[in-house]
Amino acid sequence: MGLITKFPVDFYSTMVTAVKAYATANPNVTVLYAQGKSGTDDASEIAAIQDFVTQGVQGIAITPTSTAVQSALQAAVDKGIKVVLIDNDIPGWAGKSSYVATDNSAGGAVAGAFLAKTLKPGSTIAVLQGVLGNASLQQRITGMEGALGTGVKVVATTPTDCDQTKGLAAMQDILTAHPDVTAVYGACGPPITGAVQAIKAKGKTGIVVVGFDADAPQIADILAGNQLASVIQFPAKMGSMGVDALVKVIEGQTVPATIDTGTGLVTKDNAATFQ
Repeated sequence: MGLITKFPVDFYSTMVTAVKAYATANPNVTVLYAQGKSGTDDASEIAAIQDFVTQGVQGIAITPTSTAVQSALQAAVDKGIKVVLIDNDIPGWAGKSSYVATDNSAGGAVAGAFLAKTLKPGSTIAVLQGVLGNASLQQRITGMEGALGTGVKVVATTPTDCDQTKGLAAMQDILTAHPDVTAVYGACGPPITGAVQAIKAKGKTGIVVVGFDADAPQIADILAGNQLASVIQFPAKMGSMGVDALVKVIEGQTVPATIDTGTGLVTKDNAATFQ
């Protein structure tokens, strides 16, 4: 089978490590690996799908960059190859055998409830989106906003492509337009790390920073007091459970259409346990 992950960051490295451990423990499973260059690198994922089809894999597990990869995946399915989506869904696509991921709406709601409890009525918040059009990343926003309630006003919503440099630039613009902004929330890890850099460069203090993914840079910022919290996913579980679901499908077993790998919240109280 083939495993295709989006791009080289800690989150996907953890996923790949877990899949390699799964393959070691299951010698009947051989996994080929491919990875894109960025969170929007559809071309590399499409090329990897086509390459795996040529190599004759029985299944593909993929963290899709966008719906742009659907046609290539459907072509694989048409050849009898099973497909399991990990981390990000392609909504409405009937060709997938299962979707293994965080319940992103629930994860966003965890962040929103935390922010609602932390912020005073009348506070303002800026939202750093991920990749526009990515359903999973949007669910992290809508889930947060739903739990945030009406006491906090969203004053800016900016896409970042889950890129740290774009997150930094977006936060610089936000601090210029809204110098008294109370909080910032990010739908993925690198942009929120960029936002912290922008806040520190401006010498701002007291801005509540809440992110998603709880990757290593965010955990370091939480421990340093630069960031208050981050919703944590479990990429190792996504990897091992995703590949296990794919194995079962290839073997003719029935698996759930959606498999939830869970979420949690990292704060300074527990961040050291996730280092």
